[in-house]
Amino acid sequence: MTTSSHEDRRGPDDSTGGPLTAVTGASGALGGRVAKRLVRAGVPVRLLGRDPSRLPQLPGADTAPAAPYGDGEAMRRALAGAHTLFLVSAHESPDRVREHISAVDAATAAGVERIVYVSFLGASPDATFTFARDHWETEAHIRVSGVRHTFLRDSWYLAGLPAMTGADGVLRGPGGEGRVAAVAHEDIADAATEVLLPGGGPTGDTAHDGATYDLTGPRAFTLAEAAEELSRATGRTITYAPETREEAYASRSGYGAPDWEVAGWVTSYEAIAAGEMATVSDAVQRLTGRPPMDLAGYLREHPDSYRHLLLPG
Repeated sequence: MTTSSHEDRRGPDDSTGGPLTAVTGASGALGGRVAKRLVRAGVPVRLLGRDPSRLPQLPGADTAPAAPYGDGEAMRRALAGAHTLFLVSAHESPDRVREHISAVDAATAAGVERIVYVSFLGASPDATFTFARDHWETEAHIRVSGVRHTFLRDSWYLAGLPAMTGADGVLRGPGGEGRVAAVAHEDIADAATEVLLPGGGPTGDTAHDGATYDLTGPRAFTLAEAAEELSRATGRTITYAPETREEAYASRSGYGAPDWEVAGWVTSYEAIAAGEMATVSDAVQRLTGRPPMDLAGYLREHPDSYRHLLLPG
């Protein structure tokens, strides 16, 4: 990895590989995957994160100093010379929209020409899932900022299904009989990379300007069907226990999480029950040229994801 001060970083027209792309959340599951794919494709990349020591070691990638979204000046310095910003949403918090707005404003002040933002399926001001409302507000701010933009609205993560299943083999939540077309991190990363790579237009990257892509798995399934798939993978009986809203809040009361966070957890299931997560899109296949992974395929590829569900012996 090369680490340099912002004064001598590559500019927007670096001759070694074209315009510089800044990747946020590069220490995370999505940003890290996208950064690796871009580096392999020869795209000049700058890695951003709250803690630079946690950023991946990618040969040739440029590492910015600590750049929390809410620190506008730090973000502006970190984005100096960048052409494109891949903006992974911040961790959920009461201030997340403000942090996103600060990051977007810093990007425009730094001269960033394009933002590719990772949003959420069904983002709207009245979405059942409370965190999806944050994404809509962020999208709205990006739209009025004047910067070129693309929105990637991903569905639930496939990784979340085994993770949210308790060691007792029960997946609990007020999802009713609703369906969700959950998607793999790998498919989101591949789709995002295709959007970020140069490809057409006078500046080489205008093909996706103004587009909103729903990134989903190949089919929508109920949480009971997800439990059946987990049963096949683990060799034990996994069940889905549909909860009422009251039961959902009660079963999560022991985590000590703040009210806004618990509301996000509960309403994510309620969005499934309301039919807001049933969308099945062909965007992953259109962007990548291959079908997205389904839950069975994900579990085959990621046995560690359900390790906590395996019975001893």
